[in-house]
Formats: sequence, C-alpha cells, structure tokens
Amino acid sequence: MSPKNYRRGYPVAILVGAEADHAVIWQIYSHVAKPQQTIRLNGDRNDKKATYNFHEAIVNGLRPTLKEGVRSVIVASPPRTSYAQDLQKHIMSHHAWLTQGTNKTTISLIVGSASTPPKISVLTQKPEFKELIQENATQETENLLEILEKRLNKADNLVLFSLEEAENFIFNSQPQGKPLPEYLLLTDKYLASARRKSRLHRLMQVAQNKKVKTRVINAESNAGARLTQLGGIVCLAKQS
Repeated sequence: MSPKNYRRGYPVAILVGAEADHAVIWQIYSHVAKPQQTIRLNGDRNDKKATYNFHEAIVNGLRPTLKEGVRSVIVASPPRTSYAQDLQKHIMSHHAWLTQGTNKTTISLIVGSASTPPKISVLTQKPEFKELIQENATQETENLLEILEKRLNKADNLVLFSLEEAENFIFNSQPQGKPLPEYLLLTDKYLASARRKSRLHRLMQVAQNKKVKTRVINAESNAGARLTQLGGIVCLAKQS
C-alpha cells in the first residue's frame, strides 16, 4: 500500500447514511471513514417509484466495494425515521442474493446521522457503532472460514500458504484457463508483526488493484485462529 493508504488502514465496512432526500455512502477503514458517493432522491419518499429507484441507486453504489470483498453494511438514519429500515426491506425483497450463501452480506441498522464528516465522526465513536463493526466482522469471518475450509478440502491446489506464493500468484498474469486469485486473507497479527511491512502493503495494494478480495481478519476470531495455523496468510484461487 502507498503511505496514504497505509494511514487509512484496511477496509472493514460500508456505511450508508440514509437521509430524507439523499444518502451518503462511506467506506469505513480501520483508521478513517472516506466518503464514496452521494445519491439524491429524485422525487418524494411517498412516491413508491421514486423511492424504489432511490434504493436501487444505493444498492448499485454498494456494488464496487462489495466486489472487493467487504461484506459488512451498516445503515444509519436520524432518530424517529424509518429510512434505514426502508432500505433494508428493499434489499431483502429485491436483492436476496446479498444476504444468502457463503458470500452473504451482513446488514445492520443504527440510529444517527451520517451525512457529513462531523456527523460521521460522532457516529463512528459511539460504542454501539463499534459493537456493530465487531459483530459484523465476526459474521463475515465465519463466512470466510467456511469458504476456506471448502477450498482446503479440495485436491486442486486452490489454496496458497505463504507470502512468497501469494506474491508470485498475484503479481504474475495467469495463463488462460488456469485458476485466478480470488481472496487474499491475513490476520491483523500477521500484518502487525511483518518484518517487511512495505512488501506486504505492496502485495495488498496490487491485490486490491487486481480486484482480489483482500481481508484482514482478527487473529482472535475462529477464522483468524485457523489462518494462524496455516501461517497467518493464505491466497485462495478460483477456477477461471
């Protein structure tokens, strides 16, 4: 990673600030929150078509980060409003693919405004927000553990177990028809204790640039403990 990316940390969640006439999508990193997109409601919330299109635009705004492997979505809306619940209902009704299967997304709701940097700063410091991040991370890592175990049980060399193997696999183009890198998984302990952090950060940045889903996992979680048994870092491949 570049020094700038290193300061922001690694991605942990997507936050949607749902307001009366717009929504702001934020990328939540381990150190900071970065605004990604503002989506306007074209019409009135009482207009079902306008609200449907608004919610669809929000889902489309989530797609790029979801494709990067982030599977935690938190939706915030001001007190005494149902904006967050309305978006959640829309997703459950029209995008069930988001909440099913091993790649499912965890969607949580919180009361508060996330429309501006000062408001996002207040919201992300709330104990309940930090608890949601932790709870969602736990669910996400359980899903990743399930994926990892399935790959380990296959006899097709779709799991690589070292930094060197991951570098060689991700940095170099793979021949047509050969497996491609899909996930780069490492524990936070492995990241913190790496002797050559610049080398590891570069791998993570190249992986993200190549759309490899890169996730840093709490070493104390079940998935983290399994990763530690495997050396702290693995790269999962998929058939092209």
